[in-house]
Amino acid sequence: MAATDSKKASATLSNRASILVVEDEDDLAKMLQFNLERDGYGCTVANSGDKALEYIRENPPNLVLLDRMLPGLTGDDVIMTLRREPKTAHIPVIMLTAKAEEDDQLVGFAFGADDYVTKPFSMKVLLARVAAVVRRPKQPSEDDTVIKAGPVALNVTRYEVTINGKKISPTATEFRILAALLRGKGRVFSRSQLLNQAFGENVIVTDRTIDVHVTALRKKLGNAAKWLQTVRGVGYTFREPSSN
Repeated sequence: MAATDSKKASATLSNRASILVVEDEDDLAKMLQFNLERDGYGCTVANSGDKALEYIRENPPNLVLLDRMLPGLTGDDVIMTLRREPKTAHIPVIMLTAKAEEDDQLVGFAFGADDYVTKPFSMKVLLARVAAVVRRPKQPSEDDTVIKAGPVALNVTRYEVTINGKKISPTATEFRILAALLRGKGRVFSRSQLLNQAFGENVIVTDRTIDVHVTALRKKLGNAAKWLQTVRGVGYTFREPSSN
């Protein structure tokens, strides 16, 4: 009975969320598909980067599980392409890779990954991370759907960010970090607090992960980057820069 209840809960949680598995190892791809479908997700497999991009553009999934070491068009190429295109920039991506070094993980996050799982991995842990990404709210919980601060306007329901009226394309993680900072109205957030906002609780990533995402976000903000300020020894805030 407990197993049945757990299965029902997983299916309710996923609500048939669609997941694209991009993996060229056939046995691993089949194992991932089997376990994801058993947990109630809709799952499709692509065995190359080119096929993945073609599928995503025609049928945007709720999540992409992306092998980094693909032949031909690599996982890095795929995620960079997704993040450049406004229609796909918001799609969450969990990267799968045999590269376990911290620097490799930071590179993955810099490309716009929402999470990073190293091989070999526990299927239970991977499914937990998938569930954490899928259950992130897609709609605002507050009444304010447009949040503004200085030259920056963030539309929560339309998933858009504009700088002086010009659109930019943050990744899904960058969007959540920026939304948290804007809602804070000048409040200083610690790195741990921003990690919880961006990745959810109980997801194991380093504090440096936030620094990587903030650096990437600042580049996209252009002249408005001076509003995103570092408070040494504490974390980050978004407020009007000093005139000094």
